[in-house]
Amino acid sequence: MDKKLKAGIAVAAVGSAVAANLIKAKKFVPEERVNEPYPAERVDLERYSKNLSDAIKIKTISNVDESKVDWAAFDELHALFEERYPLIHKTLKKEVVGKASLLYTWEGKNPELDPIALLGHQDVVPVSAGTEQDWEHEPFSGDVADGYIWGRGAVDMKNHVVGVLEAVETLLEDGFVPERTVLLCFGHNEEVVASPDNGAKKISALLESRGVRLDSVLDEGGAILPIKVPGIIDKNLAGIGIAEKGYCDYRISLTAKGGHSSTPPNHTALGKMADVIKDIENNQFKSEITSIVDGLLDKVGRNTSFLARNLLCNAKYLKPVLKVVMSNIPQAASFVRTTTAVTMAEGSPQANVLPQKASVAVNFRVMPGQTIADVKTHLQKVIKNKNVEIELIGGQEPSNISPTDSRAFKAIEEICFRMNNKNVAAPYLVMGGTDARNYQNICDNVYRYSPFMLDPKLLGTMHGTNERIEIASFEDGLAFFKRYIKTLASC
Repeated sequence: MDKKLKAGIAVAAVGSAVAANLIKAKKFVPEERVNEPYPAERVDLERYSKNLSDAIKIKTISNVDESKVDWAAFDELHALFEERYPLIHKTLKKEVVGKASLLYTWEGKNPELDPIALLGHQDVVPVSAGTEQDWEHEPFSGDVADGYIWGRGAVDMKNHVVGVLEAVETLLEDGFVPERTVLLCFGHNEEVVASPDNGAKKISALLESRGVRLDSVLDEGGAILPIKVPGIIDKNLAGIGIAEKGYCDYRISLTAKGGHSSTPPNHTALGKMADVIKDIENNQFKSEITSIVDGLLDKVGRNTSFLARNLLCNAKYLKPVLKVVMSNIPQAASFVRTTTAVTMAEGSPQANVLPQKASVAVNFRVMPGQTIADVKTHLQKVIKNKNVEIELIGGQEPSNISPTDSRAFKAIEEICFRMNNKNVAAPYLVMGGTDARNYQNICDNVYRYSPFMLDPKLLGTMHGTNERIEIASFEDGLAFFKRYIKTLASC
Protein backbone atom coordinates (compact mmCIF):
# COMPACT_ATOMS: atom_id res chain seq x y z
CA MET A 1 0.00 0.00 0.00
CA ASP A 2 1.19 3.48 -0.86
CA LYS A 3 2.92 5.22 2.12
CA LYS A 4 0.83 8.34 1.67
CA LEU A 5 -2.33 6.28 1.70
CA LYS A 6 -1.23 4.52 4.89
CA ALA A 7 -0.46 7.84 6.52
CA GLY A 8 -3.81 9.21 5.43
CA ILE A 9 -5.63 6.22 6.89
CA ALA A 10 -3.71 6.59 10.17
CA VAL A 11 -4.51 10.30 10.40
CA ALA A 12 -8.15 9.59 9.65
CA ALA A 13 -8.25 6.87 12.30
CA VAL A 14 -6.72 9.16 14.91
CA GLY A 15 -9.08 11.95 13.92
CA SER A 16 -12.06 9.64 14.23
CA ALA A 17 -10.91 8.47 17.66
CA VAL A 18 -10.42 12.06 18.86
CA ALA A 19 -13.81 13.09 17.50
CA ALA A 20 -15.48 10.11 19.13
CA ASN A 21 -13.85 10.95 22.46
CA LEU A 22 -14.93 14.57 22.19
CA ILE A 23 -18.51 13.43 21.67
CA LYS A 24 -18.18 11.03 24.59
CA ALA A 25 -16.80 13.79 26.83
CA LYS A 26 -19.60 16.13 25.79
CA LYS A 27 -22.15 13.53 26.94
CA PHE A 28 -20.21 12.81 30.14
CA VAL A 29 -22.12 15.34 32.23
CA PRO A 30 -24.19 15.25 35.45
CA GLU A 31 -27.76 14.03 35.39
CA GLU A 32 -29.95 16.90 34.29
CA ARG A 33 -31.85 18.38 37.23
CA VAL A 34 -34.26 21.25 37.54
CA ASN A 35 -32.78 23.58 40.11
CA GLU A 36 -35.68 24.51 42.37
CA PRO A 37 -34.15 26.25 45.40
CA TYR A 38 -35.90 25.64 48.69
CA PRO A 39 -37.74 28.46 50.43
CA ALA A 40 -35.81 29.71 53.44
CA GLU A 41 -35.92 27.29 56.39
CA ARG A 42 -36.46 28.72 59.86
CA VAL A 43 -33.46 27.95 62.07
CA ASP A 44 -32.41 29.37 65.43
CA LEU A 45 -28.71 30.00 64.94
CA GLU A 46 -28.27 31.82 68.24
CA ARG A 47 -29.78 28.97 70.25
CA TYR A 48 -27.83 26.33 68.37
CA SER A 49 -24.52 28.16 68.81
CA LYS A 50 -25.13 28.62 72.52
CA ASN A 51 -26.13 25.00 73.03
CA LEU A 52 -23.22 23.61 71.01
CA SER A 53 -20.78 25.78 72.93
CA ASP A 54 -22.19 24.62 76.26
CA ALA A 55 -22.22 20.96 75.16
CA ILE A 56 -18.52 21.18 74.25
CA LYS A 57 -17.74 22.39 77.78
CA ILE A 58 -18.99 19.08 79.20
CA LYS A 59 -16.16 16.51 79.16
CA THR A 60 -17.97 13.40 77.96
CA ILE A 61 -14.75 11.48 77.36
CA SER A 62 -15.15 7.76 76.76
CA ASN A 63 -12.56 5.20 77.81
CA VAL A 64 -12.04 1.51 77.12
CA ASP A 65 -11.85 1.13 80.92
CA GLU A 66 -15.32 2.19 82.02
CA SER A 67 -14.15 2.69 85.61
CA LYS A 68 -12.23 5.72 84.31
CA VAL A 69 -15.27 7.34 82.69
CA ASP A 70 -16.81 10.35 84.40
CA TRP A 71 -20.44 9.28 84.15
CA ALA A 72 -21.56 12.48 85.85
CA ALA A 73 -20.47 14.34 82.70
CA PHE A 74 -22.95 12.32 80.63
CA ASP A 75 -25.68 13.06 83.19
CA GLU A 76 -24.80 16.74 82.86
CA LEU A 77 -25.07 16.57 79.06
CA HIS A 78 -28.45 14.83 79.30
CA ALA A 79 -29.65 17.53 81.68
CA LEU A 80 -28.47 20.20 79.22
CA PHE A 81 -30.47 18.56 76.43
CA GLU A 82 -33.55 18.40 78.64
CA GLU A 83 -33.25 22.06 79.66
CA ARG A 84 -32.54 23.47 76.19
CA TYR A 85 -34.96 21.33 74.19
CA PRO A 86 -38.16 21.20 76.23
CA LEU A 87 -40.52 20.31 73.35
CA ILE A 88 -38.47 17.24 72.50
CA HIS A 89 -38.64 16.04 76.08
CA LYS A 90 -42.35 16.78 76.25
CA THR A 91 -43.28 15.15 72.94
CA LEU A 92 -40.78 12.36 72.33
CA LYS A 93 -40.30 9.26 74.46
CA LYS A 94 -36.81 9.22 75.97
CA GLU A 95 -34.98 6.07 77.09
CA VAL A 96 -31.49 5.67 78.55
CA VAL A 97 -29.94 2.53 77.11
CA GLY A 98 -26.89 0.90 78.66
CA LYS A 99 -24.67 3.22 80.67
CA ALA A 100 -25.55 6.51 78.98
CA SER A 101 -26.85 6.06 75.43
CA LEU A 102 -30.07 7.86 74.50
CA LEU A 103 -33.00 6.69 72.41
CA TYR A 104 -35.73 9.20 71.55
CA THR A 105 -38.91 8.04 69.79
CA TRP A 106 -41.04 10.53 67.87
CA GLU A 107 -44.18 8.57 67.05
CA GLY A 108 -45.47 8.95 63.51
CA LYS A 109 -49.10 8.97 62.45
CA ASN A 110 -48.70 5.73 60.48
CA PRO A 111 -47.19 2.95 62.64
CA GLU A 112 -47.13 0.57 59.66
CA LEU A 113 -44.30 2.55 58.04
CA ASP A 114 -40.73 1.62 58.95
CA PRO A 115 -39.10 4.36 61.09
CA ILE A 116 -36.13 6.47 60.08
CA ALA A 117 -33.21 6.88 62.49
CA LEU A 118 -30.79 9.76 62.95
CA LEU A 119 -27.64 8.76 64.82
CA GLY A 120 -24.86 10.47 66.70
CA HIS A 121 -22.48 9.90 69.58
CA GLN A 122 -22.17 11.97 72.72
CA ASP A 123 -18.61 10.98 73.63
CA VAL A 124 -15.36 12.60 72.56
CA VAL A 125 -11.73 11.55 72.59
CA PRO A 126 -9.37 12.96 75.22
CA VAL A 127 -6.82 15.66 74.54
CA SER A 128 -3.31 14.20 74.32
CA ALA A 129 -1.34 14.94 77.47
CA GLY A 130 1.18 17.70 76.95
CA THR A 131 -0.61 19.26 73.97
CA GLU A 132 -3.05 21.43 75.91
CA GLN A 133 -0.82 24.50 75.56
CA ASP A 134 -0.84 24.08 71.77
CA TRP A 135 -4.52 24.99 71.58
CA GLU A 136 -5.38 28.57 70.64
CA HIS A 137 -8.46 28.20 72.86
CA GLU A 138 -8.74 25.72 75.71
CA PRO A 139 -9.86 22.27 74.49
CA PHE A 140 -13.15 22.27 76.42
CA SER A 141 -13.79 26.02 76.42
CA GLY A 142 -16.51 26.05 73.76
CA ASP A 143 -15.19 29.52 72.92
CA VAL A 144 -16.88 31.48 70.16
CA ALA A 145 -14.10 33.37 68.45
CA ASP A 146 -12.76 34.30 65.01
CA GLY A 147 -15.79 32.86 63.24
CA TYR A 148 -15.51 29.43 64.89
CA ILE A 149 -16.71 27.48 67.88
CA TRP A 150 -13.68 25.83 69.46
CA GLY A 151 -13.23 22.65 71.43
CA ARG A 152 -13.22 18.89 71.49
CA GLY A 153 -16.39 17.63 69.81
CA ALA A 154 -16.93 20.73 67.66
CA VAL A 155 -16.56 18.57 64.54
CA ASP A 156 -16.62 15.04 66.01
CA MET A 157 -19.48 15.17 66.68
CA LYS A 158 -21.44 17.32 69.10
CA ASN A 159 -22.14 19.68 66.19
CA HIS A 160 -24.10 16.83 64.58
CA VAL A 161 -25.91 15.63 67.74
CA VAL A 162 -26.94 19.11 68.82
CA GLY A 163 -27.84 19.88 65.19
CA VAL A 164 -30.30 16.97 65.06
CA LEU A 165 -31.86 18.03 68.37
CA GLU A 166 -32.08 21.62 67.18
CA ALA A 167 -33.78 20.57 63.94
CA VAL A 168 -36.34 18.39 65.74
CA GLU A 169 -37.11 21.10 68.32
CA THR A 170 -37.66 23.61 65.52
CA LEU A 171 -39.89 21.19 63.60
CA LEU A 172 -41.97 20.73 66.75
CA GLU A 173 -42.22 24.51 67.10
CA ASP A 174 -43.35 24.63 63.45
CA GLY A 175 -46.11 22.12 64.23
CA PHE A 176 -44.69 19.37 62.01
CA VAL A 177 -46.10 15.89 62.71
CA PRO A 178 -44.27 13.00 61.04
CA GLU A 179 -46.16 10.37 59.08
CA ARG A 180 -43.33 7.94 59.78
CA THR A 181 -41.80 7.42 63.24
CA VAL A 182 -38.47 9.20 63.76
CA LEU A 183 -35.84 7.75 66.10
CA LEU A 184 -32.90 9.68 67.54
CA CYS A 185 -30.13 7.31 68.65
CA PHE A 186 -27.16 8.80 70.48
CA GLY A 187 -24.47 6.38 71.64
CA HIS A 188 -22.07 7.07 74.49
CA ASN A 189 -18.86 5.23 73.52
CA GLU A 190 -18.40 5.31 69.76
CA GLU A 191 -14.82 6.50 70.19
CA VAL A 192 -13.89 3.24 71.94
CA VAL A 193 -13.16 1.05 68.94
CA ALA A 194 -14.70 -2.42 69.14
CA SER A 195 -16.03 -1.80 72.65
CA PRO A 196 -17.68 -4.93 74.10
CA ASP A 197 -20.27 -2.67 75.73
CA ASN A 198 -21.10 -0.55 72.70
CA GLY A 199 -24.07 1.72 73.34
CA ALA A 200 -25.17 1.83 69.72
CA LYS A 201 -25.15 -1.96 69.56
CA LYS A 202 -27.38 -2.04 72.63
CA ILE A 203 -29.85 0.39 71.06
CA SER A 204 -29.92 -1.65 67.86
CA ALA A 205 -30.44 -4.89 69.79
CA LEU A 206 -33.26 -3.27 71.76
CA LEU A 207 -34.99 -2.14 68.56
CA GLU A 208 -34.52 -5.57 67.01
CA SER A 209 -36.06 -7.22 70.08
CA ARG A 210 -39.11 -5.00 69.55
CA GLY A 211 -39.42 -6.12 65.94
CA VAL A 212 -38.34 -2.76 64.52
CA ARG A 213 -37.06 -2.65 60.96
CA LEU A 214 -35.63 0.74 59.94
CA ASP A 215 -36.29 2.43 56.62
CA SER A 216 -32.97 4.29 56.77
CA VAL A 217 -30.14 5.40 59.03
CA LEU A 218 -28.22 8.69 58.90
CA ASP A 219 -25.02 9.02 60.91
CA GLU A 220 -21.76 10.99 60.83
CA GLY A 221 -19.43 10.46 57.89
CA GLY A 222 -18.76 12.73 54.95
CA ALA A 223 -18.98 16.48 55.19
CA ILE A 224 -19.24 19.10 52.44
CA LEU A 225 -15.74 19.82 51.15
CA PRO A 226 -15.06 22.69 48.73
CA ILE A 227 -12.98 21.46 45.78
CA LYS A 228 -11.49 24.17 43.61
CA VAL A 229 -8.83 23.50 40.97
CA PRO A 230 -8.65 26.38 38.45
CA GLY A 231 -9.67 25.23 35.00
CA ILE A 232 -10.68 21.78 36.27
CA ILE A 233 -13.38 21.92 38.94
CA ASP A 234 -15.13 24.35 41.25
CA LYS A 235 -17.67 22.33 43.24
CA ASN A 236 -18.53 21.26 46.77
CA LEU A 237 -18.18 17.52 47.32
CA ALA A 238 -20.86 16.11 49.63
CA GLY A 239 -19.47 12.68 50.48
CA ILE A 240 -22.16 10.16 51.44
CA GLY A 241 -20.58 7.19 53.17
CA ILE A 242 -22.23 4.02 51.90
CA ALA A 243 -19.83 1.68 53.70
CA GLU A 244 -16.98 1.75 56.17
CA LYS A 245 -13.80 -0.18 56.54
CA GLY A 246 -13.27 -2.85 59.13
CA TYR A 247 -10.70 -2.56 61.89
CA CYS A 248 -8.37 -5.06 63.49
CA ASP A 249 -5.19 -5.17 65.55
CA TYR A 250 -2.80 -8.10 65.46
CA ARG A 251 0.06 -8.70 67.87
CA ILE A 252 3.05 -10.44 66.27
CA SER A 253 5.60 -11.92 68.66
CA LEU A 254 8.77 -13.98 68.62
CA THR A 255 11.08 -15.33 71.31
CA ALA A 256 14.84 -15.52 71.66
CA LYS A 257 17.49 -16.25 74.24
CA GLY A 258 17.79 -13.45 76.77
CA GLY A 259 20.76 -12.48 78.87
CA HIS A 260 23.12 -9.60 79.51
CA SER A 261 23.46 -6.96 76.84
CA SER A 262 27.26 -7.08 77.15
CA THR A 263 27.37 -10.38 75.22
CA PRO A 264 24.68 -9.97 72.57
CA PRO A 265 24.00 -12.22 69.58
CA ASN A 266 24.17 -10.82 66.06
CA HIS A 267 20.42 -10.29 66.15
CA THR A 268 18.34 -9.87 69.28
CA ALA A 269 14.64 -10.62 69.33
CA LEU A 270 14.02 -7.01 68.36
CA GLY A 271 16.55 -7.29 65.52
CA LYS A 272 14.69 -10.31 64.17
CA MET A 273 11.44 -8.44 64.60
CA ALA A 274 12.82 -5.68 62.38
CA ASP A 275 12.89 -8.18 59.50
CA VAL A 276 9.31 -9.14 60.30
CA ILE A 277 8.27 -5.48 60.13
CA LYS A 278 10.00 -5.12 56.77
CA ASP A 279 8.17 -8.19 55.47
CA ILE A 280 4.84 -6.67 56.55
CA GLU A 281 5.47 -3.16 55.24
CA ASN A 282 7.05 -4.28 51.97
CA ASN A 283 4.11 -6.54 51.15
CA GLN A 284 1.03 -4.35 51.19
CA PHE A 285 -2.41 -5.68 50.30
CA LYS A 286 -3.29 -5.55 46.62
CA SER A 287 -5.14 -2.46 45.44
CA GLU A 288 -8.50 -2.54 43.71
CA ILE A 289 -10.68 0.11 42.12
CA THR A 290 -13.96 -0.88 43.75
CA SER A 291 -17.51 -0.01 42.73
CA ILE A 292 -17.48 2.66 45.46
CA VAL A 293 -14.42 4.35 43.95
CA ASP A 294 -16.00 3.98 40.50
CA GLY A 295 -19.09 5.79 41.75
CA LEU A 296 -17.04 8.58 43.31
CA LEU A 297 -14.90 9.08 40.19
CA ASP A 298 -17.98 9.09 37.98
CA LYS A 299 -19.80 11.73 40.05
CA VAL A 300 -16.75 13.98 40.37
CA GLY A 301 -15.61 13.42 36.77
CA ARG A 302 -18.94 14.51 35.31
CA ASN A 303 -18.62 17.83 37.16
CA THR A 304 -15.17 18.78 35.86
CA SER A 305 -14.32 21.03 32.92
CA PHE A 306 -14.68 19.77 29.36
CA LEU A 307 -10.91 19.42 29.11
CA ALA A 308 -10.79 17.16 32.18
CA ARG A 309 -13.83 15.19 31.06
CA ASN A 310 -11.95 14.18 27.91
CA LEU A 311 -9.75 12.10 30.16
CA LEU A 312 -12.12 11.16 32.98
CA CYS A 313 -14.83 9.85 30.68
CA ASN A 314 -12.41 6.99 30.05
CA ALA A 315 -11.77 6.25 33.72
CA LYS A 316 -12.67 2.57 33.38
CA TYR A 317 -9.80 2.13 30.91
CA LEU A 318 -7.41 3.94 33.23
CA LYS A 319 -7.90 1.66 36.24
CA PRO A 320 -4.41 0.08 36.04
CA VAL A 321 -2.82 3.54 36.08
CA LEU A 322 -5.18 4.78 38.79
CA LYS A 323 -4.33 1.82 41.02
CA VAL A 324 -0.60 2.57 40.77
CA VAL A 325 -1.03 6.29 41.35
CA MET A 326 -3.50 5.94 44.24
CA SER A 327 -1.43 3.19 45.89
CA ASN A 328 1.49 5.58 46.22
CA ILE A 329 -0.47 8.39 47.86
CA PRO A 330 -1.29 7.44 51.49
CA GLN A 331 -4.61 9.26 51.59
CA ALA A 332 -5.71 7.77 48.26
CA ALA A 333 -4.31 4.31 49.02
CA SER A 334 -6.76 3.96 51.88
CA PHE A 335 -9.59 4.00 49.34
CA VAL A 336 -8.25 1.11 47.28
CA ARG A 337 -6.71 -1.37 49.70
CA THR A 338 -6.64 -2.71 53.21
CA THR A 339 -4.09 -0.53 54.96
CA THR A 340 -1.27 -1.67 57.21
CA ALA A 341 0.21 0.36 60.06
CA VAL A 342 2.83 -0.97 62.49
CA THR A 343 2.03 1.15 65.52
CA MET A 344 3.54 -0.31 68.71
CA ALA A 345 6.65 -2.29 69.67
CA GLU A 346 7.77 -4.00 72.85
CA GLY A 347 11.01 -5.71 73.84
CA SER A 348 13.19 -5.71 76.90
CA PRO A 349 12.05 -4.01 80.11
CA GLN A 350 15.51 -2.46 80.54
CA ALA A 351 18.25 -1.11 78.27
CA ASN A 352 20.97 -3.53 79.42
CA VAL A 353 18.80 -6.68 79.23
CA LEU A 354 18.42 -8.74 76.06
CA PRO A 355 14.75 -9.20 75.21
CA GLN A 356 13.45 -12.73 75.57
CA LYS A 357 10.36 -11.76 73.67
CA ALA A 358 9.68 -9.02 71.15
CA SER A 359 6.33 -8.04 69.76
CA VAL A 360 4.70 -5.43 67.56
CA ALA A 361 1.10 -4.37 67.19
CA VAL A 362 -0.15 -3.84 63.66
CA ASN A 363 -3.36 -2.01 62.83
CA PHE A 364 -5.30 -2.87 59.69
CA ARG A 365 -8.27 -1.03 58.15
CA VAL A 366 -10.03 -3.76 56.23
CA MET A 367 -11.71 -3.19 52.85
CA PRO A 368 -15.30 -4.34 52.33
CA GLY A 369 -15.13 -7.75 50.71
CA GLN A 370 -12.24 -8.83 52.91
CA THR A 371 -12.31 -10.14 56.48
CA ILE A 372 -10.24 -10.10 59.64
CA ALA A 373 -9.39 -13.75 58.92
CA ASP A 374 -8.05 -12.70 55.50
CA VAL A 375 -5.66 -10.35 57.26
CA LYS A 376 -4.19 -13.21 59.30
CA THR A 377 -3.82 -15.33 56.18
CA HIS A 378 -1.98 -12.44 54.52
CA LEU A 379 0.39 -12.10 57.48
CA GLN A 380 1.14 -15.83 57.49
CA LYS A 381 1.96 -15.61 53.80
CA VAL A 382 4.24 -12.56 53.77
CA ILE A 383 6.20 -13.06 57.01
CA LYS A 384 9.26 -15.18 56.19
CA ASN A 385 10.03 -16.03 59.82
CA LYS A 386 7.53 -18.82 60.45
CA ASN A 387 8.37 -18.98 64.15
CA VAL A 388 6.32 -15.89 64.93
CA GLU A 389 3.07 -15.97 66.87
CA ILE A 390 0.17 -14.07 65.32
CA GLU A 391 -2.55 -13.10 67.80
CA LEU A 392 -5.73 -11.12 67.16
CA ILE A 393 -6.07 -8.37 69.76
CA GLY A 394 -9.50 -7.23 68.60
CA GLY A 395 -11.46 -5.77 65.74
CA GLN A 396 -14.67 -5.50 63.80
CA GLU A 397 -15.50 -6.60 60.28
CA PRO A 398 -16.15 -4.14 57.41
CA SER A 399 -19.72 -2.95 57.07
CA ASN A 400 -22.20 -3.88 54.39
CA ILE A 401 -22.40 -1.64 51.33
CA SER A 402 -25.62 0.38 51.15
CA PRO A 403 -27.37 1.00 47.81
CA THR A 404 -27.22 4.31 45.96
CA ASP A 405 -30.70 3.94 44.48
CA SER A 406 -32.67 3.98 47.74
CA ARG A 407 -35.08 6.78 48.54
CA ALA A 408 -32.84 7.89 51.43
CA PHE A 409 -29.73 8.25 49.26
CA LYS A 410 -31.72 10.04 46.57
CA ALA A 411 -33.21 12.36 49.18
CA ILE A 412 -29.76 13.34 50.48
CA GLU A 413 -28.60 13.91 46.91
CA GLU A 414 -31.65 16.01 46.02
CA ILE A 415 -31.55 18.11 49.19
CA CYS A 416 -27.83 18.83 48.72
CA PHE A 417 -28.34 19.96 45.12
CA ARG A 418 -31.39 22.09 45.79
CA MET A 419 -29.62 23.83 48.67
CA ASN A 420 -26.69 24.74 46.42
CA ASN A 421 -26.31 23.64 42.79
CA LYS A 422 -22.53 23.57 43.30
CA ASN A 423 -22.99 20.64 45.67
CA VAL A 424 -22.12 17.24 44.20
CA ALA A 425 -23.32 14.32 46.31
CA ALA A 426 -21.19 11.23 45.75
CA PRO A 427 -20.84 7.83 47.43
CA TYR A 428 -17.61 7.13 49.25
CA LEU A 429 -15.94 4.70 51.64
CA VAL A 430 -15.56 5.84 55.26
CA MET A 431 -12.03 5.15 56.53
CA GLY A 432 -12.83 5.20 60.24
CA GLY A 433 -15.57 3.56 62.24
CA THR A 434 -19.01 4.89 63.10
CA ASP A 435 -21.97 3.73 65.16
CA ALA A 436 -23.89 3.20 61.91
CA ARG A 437 -22.44 -0.28 61.34
CA ASN A 438 -24.29 -1.50 64.44
CA TYR A 439 -27.65 -0.94 62.74
CA GLN A 440 -27.13 -3.03 59.61
CA ASN A 441 -28.90 -5.95 61.30
CA ILE A 442 -32.15 -3.93 61.15
CA CYS A 443 -31.55 -1.66 58.16
CA ASP A 444 -30.26 -1.98 54.58
CA ASN A 445 -30.03 1.75 53.87
CA VAL A 446 -27.29 3.01 56.17
CA TYR A 447 -25.65 6.34 55.25
CA ARG A 448 -22.94 8.44 56.82
CA TYR A 449 -23.16 12.16 56.12
CA SER A 450 -22.79 15.27 58.26
CA PRO A 451 -24.19 18.29 56.40
CA PHE A 452 -21.70 20.97 57.45
CA MET A 453 -19.29 22.76 55.09
CA LEU A 454 -15.81 21.88 56.29
CA ASP A 455 -12.62 23.48 55.05
CA PRO A 456 -10.20 20.59 54.31
CA LYS A 457 -7.62 22.13 56.66
CA LEU A 458 -10.01 21.48 59.55
CA LEU A 459 -10.13 17.73 58.88
CA GLY A 460 -6.86 17.29 60.72
CA THR A 461 -8.25 18.92 63.85
CA MET A 462 -10.61 16.00 64.51
CA HIS A 463 -8.98 14.05 67.36
CA GLY A 464 -6.21 16.65 67.09
CA THR A 465 -5.31 20.14 68.25
CA ASN A 466 -7.53 23.20 67.74
CA GLU A 467 -10.67 21.29 66.78
CA ARG A 468 -13.22 23.86 65.68
CA ILE A 469 -16.12 24.42 63.31
CA GLU A 470 -17.06 27.44 61.23
CA ILE A 471 -20.15 29.28 62.40
CA ALA A 472 -20.90 30.08 58.74
CA SER A 473 -21.68 26.38 58.16
CA PHE A 474 -24.48 26.23 60.76
CA GLU A 475 -27.45 27.56 58.80
CA ASP A 476 -27.19 25.09 55.91
CA GLY A 477 -26.42 22.22 58.29
CA LEU A 478 -29.53 22.80 60.38
CA ALA A 479 -31.68 23.40 57.31
CA PHE A 480 -30.50 20.08 55.87
CA PHE A 481 -31.56 18.12 58.98
CA LYS A 482 -35.02 19.72 58.89
CA ARG A 483 -35.50 18.99 55.20
CA TYR A 484 -34.18 15.46 55.54
CA ILE A 485 -36.66 14.65 58.32
CA LYS A 486 -39.55 16.32 56.51
CA THR A 487 -38.75 14.48 53.28
CA LEU A 488 -38.25 11.00 54.70
CA ALA A 489 -40.78 11.12 57.54
CA SER A 490 -43.63 12.49 55.43
CA CYS A 491 -44.24 9.34 53.43
